[in-house]
Formats: sequence, structure tokens, C-alpha cells
Amino acid sequence: MKKNRFHLSSIFSWIFAFVLWLTLLPLLHAQQADKAFVVVIDPGHGGKDSGTKGTGRTKIYEKDVVLQIGKKVRDLLKKKDPDIKVIMTRSTDRFIGLRQRAEIANKNKADLFVSLHCNANPNKNVRGSETYVLGIHRNKDNLEVAKKENAVIKLEDDYKVKYKGFDPDAPETFIGLELMQEEFLEQSILLASLIQKEYQKRVHTKNRSVQQAGFAVLRLTYMPSVLTEVGFLSNPKEEKFLQSDEGQQKIAQSITEAIVKYKKLILDNTSLGNPDESLREDKPVEIASTEEENGHGGTTDASPAKPARTAPVHSSKPASHTSVTSSPSSGNAPSSVNCADCYFSVQIAMSTRKIPSGSSYFKGLTPVFYKKVGRAYKYYYGREKNFARAKKKLAEARRKGFKDAFLVGFKNGQRVPVKEILKK
Repeated sequence: MKKNRFHLSSIFSWIFAFVLWLTLLPLLHAQQADKAFVVVIDPGHGGKDSGTKGTGRTKIYEKDVVLQIGKKVRDLLKKKDPDIKVIMTRSTDRFIGLRQRAEIANKNKADLFVSLHCNANPNKNVRGSETYVLGIHRNKDNLEVAKKENAVIKLEDDYKVKYKGFDPDAPETFIGLELMQEEFLEQSILLASLIQKEYQKRVHTKNRSVQQAGFAVLRLTYMPSVLTEVGFLSNPKEEKFLQSDEGQQKIAQSITEAIVKYKKLILDNTSLGNPDESLREDKPVEIASTEEENGHGGTTDASPAKPARTAPVHSSKPASHTSVTSSPSSGNAPSSVNCADCYFSVQIAMSTRKIPSGSSYFKGLTPVFYKKVGRAYKYYYGREKNFARAKKKLAEARRKGFKDAFLVGFKNGQRVPVKEILKK
């Protein structure tokens, strides 16, 4: 009798455990879903907005090419890394406003935003791929690209109300963009450089490098974001390649591999195993400022939206801090910044390897220090409590060749937005 009671008790225990498991299963799945790395793929244009029409030899326009590439990226990412959740801003030929594209990324708290476009130029010999991050236009050509991409705003109903204060034709619209998203710029540059490296492996086209411009869609997303121009539809040879299934597959494979590598570097904090030579160089990731063949076309998306997240995904390892140069730091000027542990610095470079102390790369700037986050080394020039003096250091760094240097803030040794220090 006792044996039967023990047997029944065991059965009930197993039944209870099984029911409890069934009850908790949805919660466990929900927790797993919350841990997903979210990537938003944004095929530009669509519907009434065809984008560039290329040479005009076919009826396959930019909107069609980037949609097919976007779908291929989505499918490849799902196979390559099940932990990545892919969201498309559009998966059919329909028009979507710039604000809506940005809001899709922000509301889904995306970890990455990748906008896909094709280029065009009156000179049919111009070719190659380039990937943009948000920033001030360094030359007239980059400004023209951004204006063309942002012009899609005018296709939207009530665009003057929706985008009040944002004039896609006015250069002054873009002043201050670097400060707005400074906390995402390094990650955006890293992803952009990885995409360009992957293009070189598979597509073998001209590398037009990583560029900066004030694309509205990048301005309005609150996560690391890039806009990649996969090639020139105005170039007959590239147009044929981009319109082919083989060409689209190679472009998609390049973007997919770059995203997976980015996730490993930033989120998983793991090495790439046997990284390609370009990632093992001591040379820091830099942004190209001008090229002799600059010329572009296309169109983009965007508009203001409230941030769905306020910070990108970082490595769980705390940033370490080490001095690179041994020179004494410049004295702090009188300032209204009252925070004892707050200061401004100029970020001049980021590298996947440590640059030797005293390297000529720094061009005489001193003091220079670095902070390591994951596998990335971020290099900073100076520590100033006075904002005006910090801006002078920024101007000096740019004069010495660091054209894309920008100001950052530090509080208690941690990176914070400049505006947070200015409030002190």
C-alpha cells in the first residue's frame, strides 16, 4: 500500500512538473525573443518613388533592385544566425515615408538599421560602392547625394507639416548632426567599413569607401545606422550586374556577412576567428572625405521620431582606459562645467588593434589616450573642462588630417553625450 502511495505521489509530481513547464514555456520563449538582435533592412524608395532609373535601357529601377537585395539579405541572415531578428521596412513595391521608415526601426528598438540604395551619375563611367554614416557633408558631392536621397520627403502628403524645420535643400539643415548621434557614430563606422570590405571580397568593384552625409533617414533613427549605395545604375556594366540575380546575391552576401561580423564584435564580444587582413591592420577605421570620382544619385528616407532606445548595444566588458602618450595634459581652462569628473575630448580614430605609443599616426597631437570596448580601441585627444577650448582642439585635430574627428563627453570615466556635460 505504501509502495502504491509512493508510486502515485511520483506520478503526480511528474504531472505537476510537466504542467508547470507548459505554463512557463511561453514566458521562456518571450524572454528568448527579448534577447534577439534586431536588424532593420530598409530597401529605399518604392511605389510612386522609383529612385534612379539608371541608363533607361530597362524598366528595372532602383526601387526594384534594392527590394530584391533586401529580401535576399533577410533570408541569408535568418539562415546564418537564428538569433538575429530581421524586420523589413517594406517587402513589396509600396511607397513609405521617411518618418515611417525611421519609426519602424525606433519602435522595434533595433540594434542596427541598414538602408539600401543604388547610385547614379551623369558620367556613365563612374562606378563603385560606398557606404554612408551620418555626419556633416565634407564636400559638395556628398551634399548633393544627401539632397537627392532626402528629396523623397516632397513626395509625402503634408511634408511641410511632418518635417517642419527640415528643408532637404538647405545645407544648414544638417548642422549639428554629429552631436545628435555621436554615441552611435563609432558603431556605424565599424559596420560601414565591414560592408565595404565584404564588397571588395565578392563584388570586386571600385571601393568608394566610407563617407559622411546628412541623410534624413539616418538622422531619425536612434541606433547604429548606415546607408549603402551598392553601385551605379547609370553605369551600363554595373547596371547589368545589379539587375542580375547573381549580382544581387553577391551584394546580399556581402551585407549579411558584415552584419554577422559586426554582431560578433560588438554584442557577443568574440573574435572573428581568422579575420581578414584588412581587419588585422593597425590602421584605424577612417571616413573618406573626398574622392576624385565623387558623384552620386538616388534617394533616401527619414524624419524626426522620438527615440525608442537611448543607447546602442555594447559589450558587457567595461571599457579600459590607458594613456598612449606620456606628455602632460593641457591645463583645464576656467569653465562653467561644475562636475569634478567631467571633461570633453576629441575622438580622432577607432581601430581593431592597438596603435603603438608615440606612433606618427597621431601627427604630434598630445595628450592622446584610448579606451577599449570589446575588440575596438577608441582614440581621444585632450581632456578639457572648457567647451570653447575643446572646440579649438577639435579644429586642431581636423587641421592635422583627422577630418572626421568629433567631440565627446566623459563623466566618471564613461562616455556620455556632450549635451549632458554642457548641462552641468
